[in-house]
Amino acid sequence: MQVVLFLVTVATVVATFADRISVPAPSLLVVAGILVGLLPLSEQIHVTPEIVSLVVLPPLLYAAGEELSWRELKLLWRPVSLLAVGLVLVSAAAVGFVTTLLTPVPLAMGFMLGAVLASTDPVAVTALGRRLALPPRLQTLVQAESLFNDATSLILFKVALGAALAGGVASWSGVTVGFVTLAGGGALVGAVVAVGVSFIRKRTEDPVLESVIALVTPYVAFVLAESLHGSGVTSVVVVAVVQGVKAHQLTDSRIRLQLTAVYGTVIFLLESVVFSLIGLQLPSQIRQLTDGERSWIPAVFAIALTLVVVRVAWMFPLSALRNWRDGNRPSWQVPAVITWAGARGVVPLAAALSIPLAMPHRTLLMVLATGVIVVSLIVQGFTLAPLVRLSGLAIAPGDSQAEYARAKQELTRRAIDYVEELGDVEAVSPVVLDHVRRSLNTQMELEQEQDDLADSYGQLRRELLAVQGEELARMQAAGEIGEATRRRLQRHLDRQDLRFTDDP
Repeated sequence: MQVVLFLVTVATVVATFADRISVPAPSLLVVAGILVGLLPLSEQIHVTPEIVSLVVLPPLLYAAGEELSWRELKLLWRPVSLLAVGLVLVSAAAVGFVTTLLTPVPLAMGFMLGAVLASTDPVAVTALGRRLALPPRLQTLVQAESLFNDATSLILFKVALGAALAGGVASWSGVTVGFVTLAGGGALVGAVVAVGVSFIRKRTEDPVLESVIALVTPYVAFVLAESLHGSGVTSVVVVAVVQGVKAHQLTDSRIRLQLTAVYGTVIFLLESVVFSLIGLQLPSQIRQLTDGERSWIPAVFAIALTLVVVRVAWMFPLSALRNWRDGNRPSWQVPAVITWAGARGVVPLAAALSIPLAMPHRTLLMVLATGVIVVSLIVQGFTLAPLVRLSGLAIAPGDSQAEYARAKQELTRRAIDYVEELGDVEAVSPVVLDHVRRSLNTQMELEQEQDDLADSYGQLRRELLAVQGEELARMQAAGEIGEATRRRLQRHLDRQDLRFTDDP
């Protein structure tokens, strides 16, 4: 327990420091994990497959899936399919051959390592992508690839594992049946769970129950799919996408605010700990290598380079072909960013940890897998933001703010139109309508005046709320009101403060 608290504390401090110096937290956490792994304390920390795959992975996948844009995803299903299936197959084969050439690992086990590392990681990609102002379609493409290529990678891993244990080669029919069972079964279970959760949430108004349901849903989807021999990863992703699309229909604003806070806290803690654990694993694994396996460093960099080269060879021709078909000139920016955004992370680590303990060269395979993940998170993590800036693809803060302001004004206009419609049919008291109309018109004027006036208005309102908060504390301290009344009024002031602390 002390070890867990220590890791949480270290991870929280490092993540906060990373935010202060504007560097990606996953990359800095991996570095911190490696440094902690060099301490004697690390020998007491043993990460089991269940901790990563069952405890940590489902909620992180769920959070990543909820952020996907369904509209953009429908437009991008072809390139997503090519990346999630074709690129995974080619990457696994390339890594398998390179591993066999540079290490004493046999070919079947080399392909097993290739399957582990072939898919990009949705947790790492999402964590790194939060700091990047990428265009919506490009952001969706990168995230969708990382979410949907896990089923392909998992199929290849299980096939390669079976071949390595049996000393033979799996048949194509077996591969096909396995893919349908894992991917199709996982998607079906995810759809069923999504329907059931939606049914329950529509009939729930208790914020505490809503929080429990949101936290339990990814675990239910993952465990149920795995128990039915489907892909737990695919099941969680399907549930997340469906719930993300229907979120505004299932809950009210009060519950959505609470769920955002609760889930944000959980995801922060899990991401902080899991990226630290990735770095933490490497030193202890290196200590367990035999003398004949000590030449792992060249192999790690060679495999990491192979993964990047394969992505380049896959992405640039596809991008050029798409531009040619659309009548556009070829460009390097989009394929370069997609290539470099293909980081490895939690999902490959979970797959590597599931390699049987009795498997020959298991420690070497773990070192190679963890080493490539570390190199990917550090090298690509620290350089992805500069590459995005160099490419010119990042959305300028002014453009994002302008889009937000336009949409906000349009919402206010629609509200004003609706008030006028109510006035025409005399459905509401004229006094109430007049009050609401003046409030909306004031809001519209503030929005049209843009930043200076709106900021001054919001600042004044926040100052007034602070004064009210001090008076509320005085009244409670003087015994003029009870604790229940103070809490109720404090919640009211907090909701008011949220209105004027606007973060687009």
